[in-house]
Amino acid sequence: MSLKVAQSNWLQHFPNLVTIESPEWDNMLAHARVLDLVPGAVVFRQGEACMHYLMVVEGLVRVQKVTEDGREMTLYRVGPGSACELTTSCLLANDRYHAEAVAETAVRAVLIPKTLFQEAVNCSPRFREFVFGYVEKGFTELLTLLEETAYVPLDRRLAKSLLSLRDEHGVVHSTHHDLAANIGSAREVVSRQLKNFEQRGWVRLHRGYIEIVDAKGLKAAGCADM
Repeated sequence: MSLKVAQSNWLQHFPNLVTIESPEWDNMLAHARVLDLVPGAVVFRQGEACMHYLMVVEGLVRVQKVTEDGREMTLYRVGPGSACELTTSCLLANDRYHAEAVAETAVRAVLIPKTLFQEAVNCSPRFREFVFGYVEKGFTELLTLLEETAYVPLDRRLAKSLLSLRDEHGVVHSTHHDLAANIGSAREVVSRQLKNFEQRGWVRLHRGYIEIVDAKGLKAAGCADM
C-alpha cells in the first residue's frame, strides 16, 4: 500500500490504473522513472530501439515523421494522462521507432522499463486493456491523418489547425514551419495561404505568432462540422 502512495504524484493522472493490485504491477511502479523535459527536448529518435513505455503526466509531446529531404509531418500529440501510441506498438512488436518525438512544452513523463512493462501487461487485465486501447487509438488517428491529407484541401486543414491551436486570446504561438508540419505541407505553401487568410481579414500575421481576428471566417473556411 505504501508503494502506491509513493507513486500517487503521477499515478493519479491515470485514474483507471490506480486500483490495480499485483506483484508485477507493484514491481513495475517501483522501477518507473519520472523524467522532466524542457521544450524542444528529444524524447526518442527515429531508428532507436524502444526500451521504455512512455506515459505523459504534464505537458505535450509531439510525435512526427521526418522525411529524407528534411520535411516534418506531425502524426499526433501525447497529452497529460495519456500514453504514446507509437511506443506502445513498438514495445508489443519488439520493433524500433519509425518516427521521432519532441517535447512541445515543458513535459513531465514516466518511463517504465520494457521487461517490467511486458510482465505487467501479461499479469494485469486492466493494464492490458489500457495499453491495447492506445494501439487502437493510434491506428484510428493514422487513418484519419491519411484521409485528411489525401482528401481535405490545404486551406481547410490550415484553418482547422489554427482554430485548434489558438489560446484564450485568439493567438496561435506557432511558426509557419510548425503549422506546415501539423498539416503535412511545405512552409512556403503555408506562408502563402496565411497571407491569403490575412488579406481576407481572418488573421493578422506577426513575428512569432498569429492573431485570429475573425474566428467565424476561419470556421467557414474550415469545415461545416467545426
